[in-house]
Amino acid sequence: MNESYSYLEELEDFLGGTFHQDIHSREEALNEFIHLASEECLLSTIKDCQDFLNSTLNLQEKESFIVNNVEINFPEISLYPLQWLNKIIEKMKEKVKMK
Repeated sequence: MNESYSYLEELEDFLGGTFHQDIHSREEALNEFIHLASEECLLSTIKDCQDFLNSTLNLQEKESFIVNNVEINFPEISLYPLQWLNKIIEKMKEKVKMK
């Protein structure tokens, strides 16, 4: 299995499994994930997100990947998908420091 397959699949699972159509709010979904995930899981998810951001995919490919894997109306929250993902990463990093 090559490296890009691994982090993209893991990121797809995280995004789709956390920010799906049945969530009450984005914040609640993230808080639930952070609360239930082990520190190892959070660190792995942060790494997958950072690998994605640092990948050779272009901006449009990255934004499309995010949009296609979450049920979020980005214009409604006044953020671009990559801005939103960076905020998610920061919140996970904060929680890792607290654990």
